[in-house]
Amino acid sequence: MRRPTPLLLPALAAALLLSACGTEDTGTGAGSAGPGVAAPVPPTQVDDPGTDGVRVTSVTVPSPSPSPRRSLSVTADSLPADSGISAAYEVTNDGAEALTYSVLFDFTTSTGEVMDNEWVTVRDVGPGETARGTVRLGVLAPGASPVTRVKVSQVLKVPAGEAPAEAGSCPSSGIRITADEGDAAMGLRVVGLHLENCGTRDYTVDGYPLLELLDENREPVDGVRVLQGSGEITTAAGPDEAPEEVTLKPGEKATAGLVWRNTTDLGTPVDVPYVRVRAKAGADPVTVTPRLDLGTTGKLGVRPWERATG
Repeated sequence: MRRPTPLLLPALAAALLLSACGTEDTGTGAGSAGPGVAAPVPPTQVDDPGTDGVRVTSVTVPSPSPSPRRSLSVTADSLPADSGISAAYEVTNDGAEALTYSVLFDFTTSTGEVMDNEWVTVRDVGPGETARGTVRLGVLAPGASPVTRVKVSQVLKVPAGEAPAEAGSCPSSGIRITADEGDAAMGLRVVGLHLENCGTRDYTVDGYPLLELLDENREPVDGVRVLQGSGEITTAAGPDEAPEEVTLKPGEKATAGLVWRNTTDLGTPVDVPYVRVRAKAGADPVTVTPRLDLGTTGKLGVRPWERATG
């Protein structure tokens, strides 16, 4: 829910004008935080029972420093670069295999209204191990209410050996598979699968990615038909075409797509938080977390691999 920071052209213009006119600043003296900069404060300890092995242990919410009595200087250094709001957290793996966690932290007001949130990935937490880290808010949007709390909103975890490779790294398979955030229009949902040859040899795919739909416990989901093509889901993309062989040279990419409608008629809606993907038969699996809200249609269309353009 990252909000874009508005352009500060008027402020920058004022900076150029006022810097030419000289500066008079009766600030708070050496060692002060300076105008507009949050004063350091100790973190507040949090008694958080946690969610699925993840808990917030402390929250830091700085108090604004006193404003100077008079300042005619507006510089880039005086513009806010960070809210100073952060939270320390712990991730404890009580399972029997190493896991990689994706955690969504909500930054909220005292009444629970979410002002912003941040995803954090914690990789390779071994069985019985606890990993610790800090999540930082960055800059709040103008007009946002004061943030006083940080909570764990969502936890996704996959076997460490099946987690999508992080940017800049290449697994031993020589390919990297990721899923995008998807697109939605008039009840139609589309999530893209992206395949990159990050290795040193050509890699060939011919046909459709192989999928396993998994529930919250990473167990197979029943009652959903995985269809080759999207013709039974929508005609907007035109008729299904037969897949073609695609050979990727090192550095080249291919894309495929997951297509469905989240119509909710009679029956129980199906939610699929995890999808185990194989680029082709015999390939190493990669588990992505697109969170498919399949509704009650019981159908998921899969578009074939095709060479990425652009």
